[in-house]
Amino acid sequence: MAEDGYNRRSLFWICVLVVLTAALSFSIRTGASGAIKAALFDNSALAARSGEMIAAALGNAFLGFALSLLTLSVLLEIVGAKRVILFSAVCFILGPLLILLSPRMGGVDAVYRMLTVGMVVCGFGWGAMEASVNPVTAALYPEDKTHRLNQLHAWWPAGIVIGGLLSVLFFEQLHLSWQALIAVIPVPAVVFGVWAMFQTFPKTESAAMGVPFGEMLAEPFKRPGFWIFPAIMFLTASAELAPGSWVDVALSQTVGMPGILVLVYVSAIMFVMRHFAGALDRRFSDIGLLWFTTIPAAVGLYLLSLAASPVAAFVAATLWAFGVCFMWPTMLAATSRRYPRGGPWSIGIVGFAGAMAIYFVLPEIGKIYDRAKLAKAGGEAAFAALKPGPELQSVLGFAAQESFQAIALVPVALFFIFGGLWLAERRRKG
Repeated sequence: MAEDGYNRRSLFWICVLVVLTAALSFSIRTGASGAIKAALFDNSALAARSGEMIAAALGNAFLGFALSLLTLSVLLEIVGAKRVILFSAVCFILGPLLILLSPRMGGVDAVYRMLTVGMVVCGFGWGAMEASVNPVTAALYPEDKTHRLNQLHAWWPAGIVIGGLLSVLFFEQLHLSWQALIAVIPVPAVVFGVWAMFQTFPKTESAAMGVPFGEMLAEPFKRPGFWIFPAIMFLTASAELAPGSWVDVALSQTVGMPGILVLVYVSAIMFVMRHFAGALDRRFSDIGLLWFTTIPAAVGLYLLSLAASPVAAFVAATLWAFGVCFMWPTMLAATSRRYPRGGPWSIGIVGFAGAMAIYFVLPEIGKIYDRAKLAKAGGEAAFAALKPGPELQSVLGFAAQESFQAIALVPVALFFIFGGLWLAERRRKG
């Protein structure tokens, strides 16, 4: 027990469990997306838009994520991290229940609306997680932010591994429905919610520094250089989370295995690598570390678009994993390190930008996929006439290739942005 009355070890592991639950929710929704698309949209009157619809539904979770993250980052010092974490638990219980209710709605439009609401509520829980655990961890370990935030967010890929393996187990081995898989999400939410009820949480860094609430809100606007970090986060999230949300829908069509296994493999690499972020940060600096990661990220995404076998997919995924594994937590640590007086608000703005990136980018990937499949088939009528078999597989494979090649351009842009920023900071330090 710390002198301030809180148990640092227990609080860190509560934060870990919140991250794990959010990741499990993300992974399970991704793993179930192909089955949900097939059950709710592929045989409907809107079958030609099924890719766009499931991508938009998945993307709406990021809208909920973004809105709750931005709002709760402002309110964290007022309502307290404990209440925000409890709100996250409620969302991860209620959101899956709404998703489970969606097939009972009358008509495909009503089904889509209920599915979307469930995804948004799950996103609220995700945003509450991000709004609370990052400032709490920064407050618990103010001298070791990059290492501890990467260590905390190592449990994001761990949750994806667990959710991905559960997806394969439920669908491939036990032959259960997607509803059974979605019903797993509330279980860890109940655990961390009950655990958090009996803990005392620390003040945020800005509160501990005595920064008035109004000054915390004004900090990003008084420091123009701050706004490059939300802009960069928009791109880094697009390179990491958008492809991660799309692998099951796209790669399952091209590599001859469930695409979620690629995400599981990538996440296992990320879990291990994030434990080494502290040493790499001390060697290269946070921005230098991010600059190095852009090269394998770009190459890996491009090779994923060409993968036509499990071996090729795993080779490409290895490069992509090494590229994106440090991006999200290191961006948060870099922001907190440079703008500590902005407290949870500064971190929240950067996380909000990352969430909004996926909200906008993921449906665009779905649209690229749909346009490509219709163009390859020779039009909407020709696509509708295709029967399951090699020809349909070829069309869907082409669409998957086009969608991944579009997103591979993002880390190429980041290569020049991080390089310029790193060079500028090195010159400023002499």
